[in-house]
Amino acid sequence: MILDKLNMAKIIKESQQQHGLRHGDYQRYRGYCSRRLRRLRKTLGFKMGNRYKFTGKKITVDMLTDNRYLLLVLMDAERAWSYAMQLKQEANTEPRKRFHLLSRLRKAVKHGEELERLCESQRVDAKTKLEAQAYTSYLTGMLQFEMQEWKSAMEAFNKCKTIYEKLASAFTEEQASLYRQRVEEISPNIRYCAYNIGDQNAINDLKQMRLSAVGSVGIAEKLEMLIAQTRAKQAATMSEVEWRGRTIPVKIDKVRIFLLGLNDNEAAIAEAANEETKERLYESLLSECRDTIQTVREELKAESKLRERASDSDTGKVSNLQYLHSYLTYIKLGTVVKRYESMARVLQPKLQEPQQDENKRGPRPQDLIRLYDIILQSLAELPQLLGVEDDQNFQKEVSLKILVYKACRCFFIAQSYVMVKKWSEALVLYERVLKYAQEVQASASGNTLKDLPDVQELISKVNAEKYSLQAAAILDTDDAAEVPLLTQVKDTKPLCDRLDVFRLDPTLLGKQPNLVPFPPDFQPVPCKPLFFDLALNHVTFPPLDDKVEQKGKGGVTGFIKGFFGFGS
Repeated sequence: MILDKLNMAKIIKESQQQHGLRHGDYQRYRGYCSRRLRRLRKTLGFKMGNRYKFTGKKITVDMLTDNRYLLLVLMDAERAWSYAMQLKQEANTEPRKRFHLLSRLRKAVKHGEELERLCESQRVDAKTKLEAQAYTSYLTGMLQFEMQEWKSAMEAFNKCKTIYEKLASAFTEEQASLYRQRVEEISPNIRYCAYNIGDQNAINDLKQMRLSAVGSVGIAEKLEMLIAQTRAKQAATMSEVEWRGRTIPVKIDKVRIFLLGLNDNEAAIAEAANEETKERLYESLLSECRDTIQTVREELKAESKLRERASDSDTGKVSNLQYLHSYLTYIKLGTVVKRYESMARVLQPKLQEPQQDENKRGPRPQDLIRLYDIILQSLAELPQLLGVEDDQNFQKEVSLKILVYKACRCFFIAQSYVMVKKWSEALVLYERVLKYAQEVQASASGNTLKDLPDVQELISKVNAEKYSLQAAAILDTDDAAEVPLLTQVKDTKPLCDRLDVFRLDPTLLGKQPNLVPFPPDFQPVPCKPLFFDLALNHVTFPPLDDKVEQKGKGGVTGFIKGFFGFGS
């Protein structure tokens, strides 16, 4: 009897994506594997003893009447593998966990070999057999990879890759895409093994893979990790760096790794195929730079404590560590400037494009003004760095950059005033742009403007805009200006209150037209009358003088009788 097909690759991929691995949560996926194992054992009646005693059982070939027995072994292997990957994340801060990691990977390989042995039965179809062999080869490769047995790991990964490529060529496009994804996940590990064996071109292949890993978050993270491990090996040869004519010794390994990969990261950003890849690379570089600066800052705290204890130390001189901190901060701020300048360069052509959807907000000059504000804030921090306060050339370069970006920012502020037809304000701002641009041209020399926006092009734009603005201001008379104000200005009044005034209101055709006020306004209504008793003021009461006199009779005798109690 032939078992039903067990699509291992599909089961593994769907389970991982739905239960934690989309976000790299291996602990959640391990919990899912444990719960699924419990359900399978309960359904198949294949329990390992009871709550008081464990009784181990092995699945034999004779028991393969249901493909869920194979699924049991597969989930065992997945649980051990996910636990190993969880320990790998934790081993970054706790190195002792690597021993437990290797133990879990050996357990996963053991389950994988058992799965491959069971699939050799005549009851299992050929496709499932090949998938089991590929899965076992992958687990073996991961174990050898963590043990740094590069040659064995490469052989296992190549075997896995070959099987998946053969399967991809033999089935439909839907199934083939799943196998190709597995090949893409394995390829970085193969290239890294090749690099460690001695292939120096493999690191370049890894960098190219990182550039093409758009949308594949897991692969991109794996490539970043592999490239970082490669740089860690190369960093042992790096001992110093030069900046602004001063040589700085670099003793911190994390700083060495960052500086070693800086040129590669900048080259990768320059070669990025699209803006999404470029933005991801910028974010990765800035994150790495912030972590490196934090490491140097912690070292600076320790150095400051040692300086306080030493009485003969020269407190006026900037130490090598402080200068290194200034250099890293310069790199970070320079990267921020390049990032937002790149975003502004992409956004500028979109301002000229006509807006397709009226309900959707398009780019505006205010967006570019905000980007240039961030650039100017970053540049303003550069002159305050320790060690470069007296460097006149550095201060001049920073001042020149500030002038260039002030001119760009002022140009788009003028554009925003043109949009609301404030002609005089826009004209003054255009003159300010020309003033900044002339100052830049007067103080620039050599290649100082090489990586900055083109000032001459900005001057040409301003002159063209000035002529257009003057013409628009002349044509825009009082009568002509009233028409657009009446027709285009947004009014909060509902339609029922302005039926005698024509205005172009696109919201009337939308989902929430402003037709009538809702809820309606309150209106005054007559209250219930109040009654007051005014007749009391006109009533004449009878006299009571005779009764008052009777109470006064009795004299002294009555008083004495009343006092001693003889009265009544």
